[in-house]
Amino acid sequence: MVSEKIFHCLTAPLTCLLLIVTGCATTSRKPADFALKFAEKDSTTYKLTTISEKSVDFEGMQVEEGKFKGGRSGNEIEMVFTQEIQGVDEKGEATAKITIEKLEYTKRIKDSVILNFDSCKPEDSNNPMAKIIGQSYTIKITPDGKITKIIAGQMQAQFKARTLENKAAMELLSRQAIIDRHATAALPAKDKNQLQKNDSWRSIKGLEFGLMGPKSYEKIYTVKNIEKENKNKIAIVEMNTIPTVKMDEKRKDKTTDYSKTFDNRETYTGKLKLDLTNGKIKEYQEQLNLQWVVAEPLEDIQTDREPAVIRMSVIRSYKLEKIN
Repeated sequence: MVSEKIFHCLTAPLTCLLLIVTGCATTSRKPADFALKFAEKDSTTYKLTTISEKSVDFEGMQVEEGKFKGGRSGNEIEMVFTQEIQGVDEKGEATAKITIEKLEYTKRIKDSVILNFDSCKPEDSNNPMAKIIGQSYTIKITPDGKITKIIAGQMQAQFKARTLENKAAMELLSRQAIIDRHATAALPAKDKNQLQKNDSWRSIKGLEFGLMGPKSYEKIYTVKNIEKENKNKIAIVEMNTIPTVKMDEKRKDKTTDYSKTFDNRETYTGKLKLDLTNGKIKEYQEQLNLQWVVAEPLEDIQTDREPAVIRMSVIRSYKLEKIN
């Protein structure tokens, strides 16, 4: 008598092969919803760490003391904030109250620290930046991580004086800073968010670098795995980038030939851990390391000295961690 498996072998070779190899029928993977989920009165606390730094180094240059001075300039910020959902509309868009719980802020110019604030230090309690702590602003955020509205006028109104501390506070409360802090660029568009392992999506990011001109990157997000953590499904997504010339018309006007005299080295990567069960980001980080290098042509050197070299570097780092 022909067994049932042999019969299926004759009628459906591919199915039989799978049965023989695995011993059971296969089932297709079900795509998951890669989106944020919001519930009224839900509260989540995050720690955000950002670095925005540029540096210049001069090598092999015999110059007058002080004529060329390199060093690092930029900001390092660590902020703990709580996001409380006040309401959710029929489209799933949430109104969220953001309360700043802790803040560390350091500003450098050519290696000199010109502003340092730590809300956990008693001696900084009278610093004007301390007025940020415990206060709130409101945002509206979509399931695909876009910020559609910001209400921060009351907080901004406290920092009118033109001091260094007030300027730093105003920068933290500017529209662009709030968008950069809370918008989640690592999520796919809402009509393309049904994904599974090995799926990917893309977006374009444009950045400005002063005299070195603008650069655009195509971010490529790939779902590397979907894991179980306790009872929740956690998606692991990796981001890689490739330079692209897809820039809008305004940025094209700012293109400079200055950067073409330099060699360019860059890495721009990131990683996302998304709780698919609760629709919350567990961790997201991305980092850009960019360096321009130019060396003095050997034919221009009249002695046996080393050629002069200029290195200009940029670091842009963003790390968001769910801590409660």
